[in-house]
Amino acid sequence: MRAIGFTALAALLLASCAAVPHDPPKVTQVASGRVGLSTQSASLAGDWWTAFDDPQLDRLTALALADNPSLEKALARVRAAQAEIDAEHSGLLPHVTGGGTVQYLRNSKNFIGGSSSDDNGSSGATSGGSSPSHWLGIVGASLSWNLDLFGRQRAAVDRARATAQAATLDAAAARLTIATSLAETYVGLAQAKRQIEVADGFVQTRQRALSLIQTRIRDQLSSRLDEETARTLLAQAQQAKVRAGRQYELLVHAIAALVGRGADFYPQVTQPTLVLDRPPGVPDALPADLLVRRPDLLADQARIDATEAGRRIARAAFMPNVSISALAGFASFGLGSLISAASATYGGGPMLSIPIFEGGKLRAQYRGATADLDTAVADYDDAVLGAVRESADAITNVRTTDTDLVQQNEVVASLRETVRLNNVRITEGLGSQLDAIDSGFRLLQGEQDLVQLQADALTRRIQLIAALGGGFDPSRPLASAPAAEPRS
Repeated sequence: MRAIGFTALAALLLASCAAVPHDPPKVTQVASGRVGLSTQSASLAGDWWTAFDDPQLDRLTALALADNPSLEKALARVRAAQAEIDAEHSGLLPHVTGGGTVQYLRNSKNFIGGSSSDDNGSSGATSGGSSPSHWLGIVGASLSWNLDLFGRQRAAVDRARATAQAATLDAAAARLTIATSLAETYVGLAQAKRQIEVADGFVQTRQRALSLIQTRIRDQLSSRLDEETARTLLAQAQQAKVRAGRQYELLVHAIAALVGRGADFYPQVTQPTLVLDRPPGVPDALPADLLVRRPDLLADQARIDATEAGRRIARAAFMPNVSISALAGFASFGLGSLISAASATYGGGPMLSIPIFEGGKLRAQYRGATADLDTAVADYDDAVLGAVRESADAITNVRTTDTDLVQQNEVVASLRETVRLNNVRITEGLGSQLDAIDSGFRLLQGEQDLVQLQADALTRRIQLIAALGGGFDPSRPLASAPAAEPRS
């Protein structure tokens, strides 16, 4: 009989193994060498924003990373994922449960525990005694332990760990997004401040020009056309100053929101000391060793590990489940003898559970888990290719913006010289006031475009920092890009 039992068990085990469907994944993870990615472990930069040398930016970034609601939400998901690891790990350990019950029972005369009479009229008492009612007491503890012989629970722990790792990296990605968003907004604030300064300089110059022309009109040395020309140029400069001031205030509001504060924080945002015309240097080519530092790519890789563990769970569902259970305690009719040697009860042994027929449910779950793995790999491949393009585009944008900035410096220098020459021609009676208006408009626009490009040069670098996962190589200091010299 024992040999027959072992033979039957072996047959069931073989049948379970044979039932596992052969359904391999259909999507292959992109090789890092094919797209220039390194396989090094991540080393995320912590304070790349300090390269911009503005203490207020450092302070605001620290506040944003401490109080931003988006980051708090990401960190809450990390804590939830870590708790899930502990919950899944508990499935590998024995579980002991204690308890007890006290019940007052009235026995049925026609059921176990009551008195009954046979056809001859004789009566007898069951184990409950002749009393039709009594107290029933049970006190004990039970043990259950899933041996996890085929690794289903261990795969669940691995999945929880990979999910927690993905959540941690999502938090790092949120941290990077918050820091880069704040830095870009802060560059915009510095740009608005500089635009105000440029416009204010034009306002002061043109106010002096208007006063001079009004004096010349009194001396009959200028005409009303000269005065209207000066007023037009002054109004244009004042308009530019108002627009820049509005943009400055809106950006202060945006910064306060990024650091998780309201209107009470606005006065605490002072004028930035960030220098727009000294952008930090950047790598000459796409640094493959930095792309692997992107937390979003690492999070996608962790999700692949999680779905792979889920596939192992679905595979282990075809295998037998072996567990051990035991019970020990006291049970008695009547509470007086509950805690006594005669009331002791115990038992235990192994339990085997084998899936035989489940209507195709396990096969469907396994195919679904395989499809989930294919989806995770495809998402990762798509993210990798997007990251490579994003980083390459960011470097190109930095280079072209720097070239554009050099050319804009030349344009502004030429416009300044044009305005100077027009003023000389007008003074000598050789030029038109319309020429002065036109050249004055173009100079102000050129100065504003120059400030815009200077801000763009910094913004492009921040975008590159985000594309590369949080900064450049921290072992090498950032060199300043060569500043363009305007033509005299």
